[in-house]
Amino acid sequence: MWLAIAFGLPLAGCSFDLGSWGSDDKPKPPAVAEKPAADVITPQNISDAQGHATRGQVLVHSGKTEEALAEFGQALATDPYNIQALYGRALIFQAQGQHQQAIDDFTAASGLSPQKVEPLIGRAISYLALDKAKEAASDLDEAVQTDPNSGAAWSARGQAYERLGDKAKAAASYNRALALRPKDEAARSGLARTGG
Repeated sequence: MWLAIAFGLPLAGCSFDLGSWGSDDKPKPPAVAEKPAADVITPQNISDAQGHATRGQVLVHSGKTEEALAEFGQALATDPYNIQALYGRALIFQAQGQHQQAIDDFTAASGLSPQKVEPLIGRAISYLALDKAKEAASDLDEAVQTDPNSGAAWSARGQAYERLGDKAKAAASYNRALALRPKDEAARSGLARTGG
C-alpha cells in the first residue's frame, strides 16, 4: 500500500510526479572521446538510463516493486546522475521501511536538483520515521524556502515541529498548509493537536 501511496497518491500529504524529471535536470555529461572509456557517460548511456528509469516507473505503477528496483538500479549503473531513478528507488526504499537507503538516495537526488522540494520532503519523512525530527525540520525549512507554495512541505514541517515540541511553529506550518490545501486532513488534525 505504501508504494501506491508513494508513487500515485499523497504520501504524508505529498504527491510526486517523477515524469517531470527528465534529462534536463541533470548535469551535462563530460565530453566524450572518439573511443569512450567504460566509465564515461555518453549520450547513449543517458538515453539507456532514462529508458530503464521510465520502465521502473511503469513497473511501480503495476505493483512490481522488485522489478522496478532492478530497472532503477540498471539506470543508475548506466548513469549515476539519473535523478528520476534515484528518486524512484528512494520512494520504494521508504515504502519498504528502508529509511537510511531512502535518505541516501533522496540526498543524492537533492544534490543533483536543488531547486526541487520533493527529495527534501521525502528525506524529511524518512528522518521522521527514524525519530530524527531535528534533521527533518531542517530539510523542511529549506523546502518551504525553496517553494513557499508547497502545501506538502508545510504540512510535513508542522509534523516535524510538533515532534520537536514547538507548537507555535507547528501550528503556523499547519495553518499555511491548510491555506494552500484546504482538504489536507493531516494538517487539519495537526492544527487541532497544536491548538492553532
